[in-house]
Amino acid sequence: MYKYEDRRSYVFTERGVPQLMRIKDRANRLIREAGAAKLGNIIADETGCSWDLLACVDYLVELGNMKEIKRDCMAQNRVFISPEG
Repeated sequence: MYKYEDRRSYVFTERGVPQLMRIKDRANRLIREAGAAKLGNIIADETGCSWDLLACVDYLVELGNMKEIKRDCMAQNRVFISPEG
C-alpha cells in the first residue's frame, strides 16, 4: 500500500529530482491551460515505480505548488488546481 511518508525520500534522489521537475512543469502547464489537471495526465509520460510518481506529485502538494481538490477516488483520477484556486 502506498504511504507518502515511506516514498518521500525518492524525490531527493538522483533520479527523483529530474522526474520531480518534469512532473512540476507538466502539472503547471496543464493547470494553466485547463484550470485543473488529473493525476493520470500529470504523470502520463513518466516511467518508473508508480509509487515514486505519486510521491513526486504529493511532494508538490506539500510544497504548495498545487492544491488537491479531489482525493477520494482512484489515484489516476485525483484532481489538482493552482494553489490560489
